[in-house]
Amino acid sequence: MQALFKKKYELPFTLLCDVDHKMAEAYGVWKEKNLYGKTVMGIERTTFVIDAAGKVKKLFPKVKVEGHAEDVLAALKA
Repeated sequence: MQALFKKKYELPFTLLCDVDHKMAEAYGVWKEKNLYGKTVMGIERTTFVIDAAGKVKKLFPKVKVEGHAEDVLAALKA
């Protein structure tokens, strides 16, 4: 599935999959959410800008799609 997504969007990098949620839990984005009146566990959509040394330089919590790409690009240029 990831290979098809990578090919479709011509992504020049490796995609990772966090099937056991360890990375999501480590970054604090595996959260309890309400979905149609039910409580479920899931990802809180978040973007992390991480520098070459592995340090988080910018955090975008509770991401909304509109305008987000522009905000991330601005953070990368700063």
